Amino acid sequence: MAEITAAMVKDLREKTGAGMMDCKTALTEAAGDTEAAVDWLRKKGLAKAAKKAGRTAAEGLIGLVTRGPAGVAVEVNAETDFVARNTEFQEMVQAVTDLALAQPADVAALRAAAYPGGGTVEEKIAATVAKIGENMSLRRVARLEVSAGAIGAYVHGVVAPGLGKIGVLVALESTGDKETLEALGKQIAMHVAAANPVALTGDAIDPAVLEREKNVLADKARASGKPENVIAKIVESGLKSFFKEAALLDQAFVHDPSKSVAQAVKEAEGKAGAPIKVTGFVRLQLGEGIEKDESDFAAEVAAAAGKA
Repeated sequence: MAEITAAMVKDLREKTGAGMMDCKTALTEAAGDTEAAVDWLRKKGLAKAAKKAGRTAAEGLIGLVTRGPAGVAVEVNAETDFVARNTEFQEMVQAVTDLALAQPADVAALRAAAYPGGGTVEEKIAATVAKIGENMSLRRVARLEVSAGAIGAYVHGVVAPGLGKIGVLVALESTGDKETLEALGKQIAMHVAAANPVALTGDAIDPAVLEREKNVLADKARASGKPENVIAKIVESGLKSFFKEAALLDQAFVHDPSKSVAQAVKEAEGKAGAPIKVTGFVRLQLGEGIEKDESDFAAEVAAAAGKA
């Protein structure tokens, strides 16, 4: 049987909000598999849907730039937040982001791109590492483009123009008024930063994610004694609620929760003077999915005292 550590219990509690003993029991039942333990808790009605993203642990900056029909977002990581406030690091991230606008959305291609003043982006990062004394890496790059319309953009946690902790791009295809489209695009980008949708529509959600959601809903209903002919309806209703949480166009618009994002876009068509279609979005959050070693200062002091 897998060993259930205090760290595993703590991680599950943070993801689900369930009690410590419930988390320990869930991990035991799931043989130490955290994701299976999340499902176990949900089936028992002890946890809400796990919506918490991977712990944001790495430091650095997200760079964002739009120009005409295109926009890019780039993530460059460093070891400490102190470096993110370093002017030289900020200038490098901005330059790399500007270069990404003329490159494919490919990290390897961007690393090999010529950096202004000589050398490649990879060589510039290496030189900056040597000068500042912290490890750095170009981690992600994403790009959106429209044939006609606008790219909405928003940076959250701004430390310098176009640089921050979260970067969002939203693509709006339309022949309508550019000013109206840009304003709507920024509003939707702000919504994406706050609501963190999984996909543009319910149909675009990963089938594996949907299947997992269906299983959780069905098993939970079955455990409560519901007959099989009722369970299908419960699952269908549950999926509609899930879409309202996970699919951008189905989510309640943060600027006016009385309407969905899709309804807000439809209403904006009158002002824009043409149909508007949201064709995609990008949301990069600094350090998303990267785990960083944490130290327990109190435990370290206690351990040191014990050795003294």
